[in-house]
Amino acid sequence: MEFTMDMAIAYQVVWGLIVINTVGAFITVFRKPRSIASVLAWMMTLVFLPGIGFILYAFCGRGIDGEIIYRFSEDHQNRIAEINEIIEENNRHFHQTVKTTESELLKNYFRNMEESPLTKGNAVTFYTDGQKKFEGLFEDIRQAKDNVHVEYYAFFDDKIGNRFLNILIEKAKEGVEVRVVFDPWGGKTNQKFFRPLVEAGGKVVPFITSRNLIRKTRLNYHLHRKIVVIDGMIGWTGGFNVGDQYLEETKKFGYWRDTHARMVGTASFTLQEVFIRDWNASVLNEEDALEYEDRYFVVPPIEQAGNVSMQVVADGPETEEQVLKGGFTKMLLAAEKRVWLQTPYLIPDDAMINSFLVAVRSGVDVRVMIPSMPDHPFIYRATQYYANYLQRRGVKIYIYEGGFIHAKTIVMDDTIAAFGTTNQDIRSYALNFEVSAFAYNREITEELSEIFEEDMKKSTLLTEQMIKDQSYWLRFKQNFSRLLSPIL
Repeated sequence: MEFTMDMAIAYQVVWGLIVINTVGAFITVFRKPRSIASVLAWMMTLVFLPGIGFILYAFCGRGIDGEIIYRFSEDHQNRIAEINEIIEENNRHFHQTVKTTESELLKNYFRNMEESPLTKGNAVTFYTDGQKKFEGLFEDIRQAKDNVHVEYYAFFDDKIGNRFLNILIEKAKEGVEVRVVFDPWGGKTNQKFFRPLVEAGGKVVPFITSRNLIRKTRLNYHLHRKIVVIDGMIGWTGGFNVGDQYLEETKKFGYWRDTHARMVGTASFTLQEVFIRDWNASVLNEEDALEYEDRYFVVPPIEQAGNVSMQVVADGPETEEQVLKGGFTKMLLAAEKRVWLQTPYLIPDDAMINSFLVAVRSGVDVRVMIPSMPDHPFIYRATQYYANYLQRRGVKIYIYEGGFIHAKTIVMDDTIAAFGTTNQDIRSYALNFEVSAFAYNREITEELSEIFEEDMKKSTLLTEQMIKDQSYWLRFKQNFSRLLSPIL
C-alpha cells in the first residue's frame, strides 16, 4: 500500500514537472517574434530535453542584444555620407560594363536598403587554392605602409595561424597600424594567442558576441566574416579561414576547395566600413574606437583600376531585414537562363526554397554544388535532405568528390555573380554576421562559371536512383536533422 502511494506521488511529481517544463517552453519561445520553423525547433528542444533544453536556449536561443550592436554617432553617419561621395566621384571616371534590367533591379534593391553604394573601376582576382590565397595575402600585408585591418571567424593556433600572426607582428614593429577582430568560438583561439602582437604594438579584440559569458553571451551568433583591408584600398574576402586544414591535404577532408577574392578599388571601402563598425562595437573603452579617417579610405592609382562594378553587402542579426537572402532570392527570381550555386551547407528556408522552385519552373537552369562529406554531421544530413527535395523538383544537384567544397558563389545568367562568406543556410541568413560581394561584370561571371564547370568534372550528379538507394536509417537522420535546421 505504501509503495503504491509512493508511486502515485512520484507519478504526480513527474507529470507536474512535465507540465511546468511545457508551459515554460511556451512562455520562453513566444517571448519574442521568430519564424514558425524556429518556434517549432526550439519547442522540440525545450520539451523533449527538459532542463538541458533551457540551458541550450540560454546560450543559443536568446535574441541578439540590439542595444550593444552598431550604435553610431551623428558624426560617424556624416563621415559615411562623405565616403559615399568619394565613391560617386570616383565612379565618374569609369563606364559601367554591364547594364541589364536584372542588374539594375539588384543594385537598386541594395541601394534602397541603404546597405551598399555601387562602386566602379575595381580589379578583382579570385583564389581557389589556400596556398596561393595566403601567399598573395601575405605579400599584400608585407607591402602595407599605413594600416592593416584583419577580421576572421576562425583563426587557428597552427602553422598558418602562427605564420600570419608573425607577419602582423613584423608590420606592427615597423609602425604600421595593425588591428584584429576575431571570434573566439570560431578557431578556438583567445587573446593569449594574440599577446605577442599586442606587445609589438598591434591591437586585438574578440567580437562583441563573446563578451559577458553568462549574462549576455549569444553563442548562436557568429562573426562569420573574413575581411582584410590594407592601406584603405586593397580588400580581401571569401570563404577561407586561417588554419592548416584550409590549405593542406588532410585525412578528414582531403583537398579544401574554396573561393576567395582580392579587390583593389573603392569596393574595399565597404569592407573597411564593416571592419570599423565591428571594431567599435567590440572595444571595451570608447577611446579605442576608430574614426572614419581619410587614410582608411584611399582611392587607388588609376593604373591599378579594373573594370568591375560591384556592391559589397554586409548583413547580420542586429537587424530584422535579411538583406543578403533578399539579394539571393532576387537573383533566382530575375534569372532567365541559369543560376549556378556553390555552398557547403544547403539548408534554405521556405522563401529560398520557393525561389529555387520558381526559377526551375520558369525554365532556368538551376545547379547547386555541395560537398560529398560532412564537417558537421547534423548540418550535412539536413543538407542531404534539402538536396534530395530540390533534386526531385528539377534542381540539378552536384556532389563534389574532389575534397571538401567550402565556396560560397552564385552565377546568374551572363552578367551577375556573387561571392563572399554567406552559406545557403538559415544560420547565414538570420544568425551570422556575413559579408558578400555582388559583381555586375561579364568577365567575372564567366570566370566563376568556368570554375564551376571545372568542379563539375570532380562531381557526381545526384539522381533519383541514388536517393532511392539511401538506407532507411540515413533517411531518418536526414529528416530528424531537417526538423532542427532552423537552429543548426
